Amino acid sequence: MVFAAGGNGGDWPNMRSFAMQILIGRWFMVFATILIMSAAGATYMFGLYSTEIKSSLGYDQTTLNLLSFFKDLGSNVGILSGLINEVTPPWVVLSIGAVLNFFGYFMIWLAVSNKISKPQVWHMCLYICIGANSQSFANTGALVTAVKNFPESRGAVLGLLKGYVGLSGAIITQIYHAIYGNDSRSLILLIGWLPAAISFAFLRTIRILKVFHIPHELKVFYRFLYISLGLAGFLMVIIILQKRIDFKRSEFGICAATVLIFLFLPVAVVIKEEIYIWKKKKDDLNGLSLSQLKVVTEKPPNSDVAAPPSPAPPVSQPPPTSSDTDFKQNPEISCWNAKSIFRPPDRGEDYTILQALFSVDMLILFFATICGVGGTLTAIDNLGQIGSSLGYPTKSISTFVSLVSIWNYLGRVVSGFLSEHFLIKYKFPRPLMLTLTLVVSCIGHLLIAFNVPNGLYIASVIIGFCFGAQWPLLFAIISELFGLKYYSTLYNFGSVASPIGSYLLNVRVAGHLYDKEAEKQMRAMGRIRKPGEDLNCNGVQCFRLSFIIITAVTVFGAIVSLLLVTRTRNFYKSDIYKKFRAEAEAAETEMGPLPANSNGTAQSNNKG
Repeated sequence: MVFAAGGNGGDWPNMRSFAMQILIGRWFMVFATILIMSAAGATYMFGLYSTEIKSSLGYDQTTLNLLSFFKDLGSNVGILSGLINEVTPPWVVLSIGAVLNFFGYFMIWLAVSNKISKPQVWHMCLYICIGANSQSFANTGALVTAVKNFPESRGAVLGLLKGYVGLSGAIITQIYHAIYGNDSRSLILLIGWLPAAISFAFLRTIRILKVFHIPHELKVFYRFLYISLGLAGFLMVIIILQKRIDFKRSEFGICAATVLIFLFLPVAVVIKEEIYIWKKKKDDLNGLSLSQLKVVTEKPPNSDVAAPPSPAPPVSQPPPTSSDTDFKQNPEISCWNAKSIFRPPDRGEDYTILQALFSVDMLILFFATICGVGGTLTAIDNLGQIGSSLGYPTKSISTFVSLVSIWNYLGRVVSGFLSEHFLIKYKFPRPLMLTLTLVVSCIGHLLIAFNVPNGLYIASVIIGFCFGAQWPLLFAIISELFGLKYYSTLYNFGSVASPIGSYLLNVRVAGHLYDKEAEKQMRAMGRIRKPGEDLNCNGVQCFRLSFIIITAVTVFGAIVSLLLVTRTRNFYKSDIYKKFRAEAEAAETEMGPLPANSNGTAQSNNKG
């Protein structure tokens, strides 16, 4: 980047050059990622438009639940997006995700608007699965790229960006009410075109950059965090007010405008950082002395007469062993090489996909996540029914169900930033933070199981917080133990724990026991269930046994996670970010004393 002196004394860069520096800088890429993540949570809004699908297409509750299952399946099974990202640049993944998002939700909108003939159920399942799967493409293309660009702050990056995903449902809801009022059909259209438009707008912004060591990097992410906390606080107040007061269209417009201001406020942080970079670069230019240049010119000693380079004579070396071939030339190992599965490198080095998937560490982590996420997700999905069965007022149920997204957000940002702080300052292992999260979530499960007076309010906060907290910890641990080379695929493999845990604990345990108790109550009243009739259960016994089982499963998951804490304790006591600092220093040396814009340049190899 070349700057021209402008203004008085040349203190400010030429505005055109400065604008270009901002647009190609790594901090603007963070801002772009924030916007993409803020629109990537359409799957959290299914409850707002599911009634429209049910009434427009004449579906019963069983069919609607089937659509919900395919929605969850699409949003959590992102292995394909990970594999694509291993061999293509991020803009390809984002493009595919944008197309899938628009196609899936646009077809649903056409169906509920009666603009096409009524589709078969399997068509609708396919449409919503495709639309929901676009979320994994957005996460892979944007979030994974951000982690690779800021490896020394990965906990903060994951916490911040996953936090915006948690808020995305509330963000889009405010924009929807401002534009379309209460037309739920138009909401489907909005979540079809808005995320796709944002992804297309930033295709060339999201890219892999060479890693540079920025001393105050974490402080910058804290500034982004403070803005997101302001947004979350505003949304929390608005959600509570909107549950108690009927807002007019103009009032929704004011709310949406305020949300947009919060979303674009990070640009101020970006500009401030770019001004700092420019000033630092100018100071470095002014301080560049002749002695520094002399060191560079004197690097080749005894070179009075430059001799033409000659090929080095062959050196007799012992033939490489199989281990040498596999690991000293690790880049040549295929990510699907079966021979190397049970000979993984050290923790923190780049595992192949199969090495990671078959490692004991991954199996322990995956099992603990199934237990933890499965239990908290079951509670969140059933909060409405739990409140009804325990006799809570309808308005109170609606409020604490809506506020779960705020607690979910807080769990994500707190676990991301707090675990990063404790790791750097106290060498506190991230797996132990995951264990503590599972233990705390048990408090919420027990409050539900034993119907403590007003306990559901506290339980909704604890469970929403713990559900959100597990995701940044899971994804950070995967990146730390198994490296970043195949992180795109391993990141999406970790997400598969959610539908597995949900199916086992929500469908097979909570759903089955709820229906069983409801049928028992129906028989006690002398009634016989008619085909297709909904089952309603009242009383603490509806969910008591379910949440006792969920508590036991979560405790077992916490115990299992302690095995990972024990196995990785020496790893986390070491300097796990040392190699990334070394890579950053090497990159700075290669670029010279003054890197182009202190933002790095795109790598030629996007395989991670």
